[in-house]
Amino acid sequence: MRIATWNVNSIRQRLDHAVRWLGESRPDVVCLQEIKCQSEAFPKEAFEQLGYNVTVHGQKGFNGVALLSRLPLEDVNHGLAGDDGDEQARFIEAVVSVKGGVVRVACIYLPNGNPPDTPKYPYKLGFMERLAAFTADRLKLEEPLVLAGDFNVIPAPRDAAEPAAWVNDALFLPPTRTAFRDLIHLGLTDALRATSDAGGLYTFWDYQAGAWQRNLGIRIDHLLLSPQAADRLIATGVDKHVRAWEKPSDHVPVWADFSIAA
Repeated sequence: MRIATWNVNSIRQRLDHAVRWLGESRPDVVCLQEIKCQSEAFPKEAFEQLGYNVTVHGQKGFNGVALLSRLPLEDVNHGLAGDDGDEQARFIEAVVSVKGGVVRVACIYLPNGNPPDTPKYPYKLGFMERLAAFTADRLKLEEPLVLAGDFNVIPAPRDAAEPAAWVNDALFLPPTRTAFRDLIHLGLTDALRATSDAGGLYTFWDYQAGAWQRNLGIRIDHLLLSPQAADRLIATGVDKHVRAWEKPSDHVPVWADFSIAA
């Protein structure tokens, strides 16, 4: 089973890219973020024609997440618990049945949090607290769990080409990295780092200042695994070549393969 995540930065602008990449990578489950459309405007038919079941939690012009799966999606939940007043579309959870059990997948578009001296940063940290509470609850089920998405967190200096450029950014501030470590320490495994200690593993390159051409990237798109999922991890990858396509997203797909019969 291949589970992938990709911040497409507008599904309507990147639909051709998404269809092309799905044909190349053929993931079984896909988490998409920043679709930037309401649920009813999401181009479901294009993905259903490729054999995917689709569930969407959209928002007009901003945010929005979607789950695609070659297997039926069950027990779908839209929105992260813990704040009834949160209207931002940033979270979907669903279960897929596999031989011998289930795999639970959560698609996450964590808040950016910038500028840090505005209410956006406390919202980011509060979202991370809610995500930790959700994770702690789901880990009690002792089943394969994958948290996949754009976390808007640079975990460590090696995850940025120029760490000094990010020291005052919400993605790299100490409270952000501490909250991310607290999440990991619940018992999760960072899939990409479990399979590679290599430098230069980036998933995002800004559109500005020639970041892509100069390879000034950062790693902010992650797949975090419960022990039951980590035990089945085979390989991971970053489809960096997608960033070189015409009019690309500033993020690229990240995927993990598991020894689970899909």
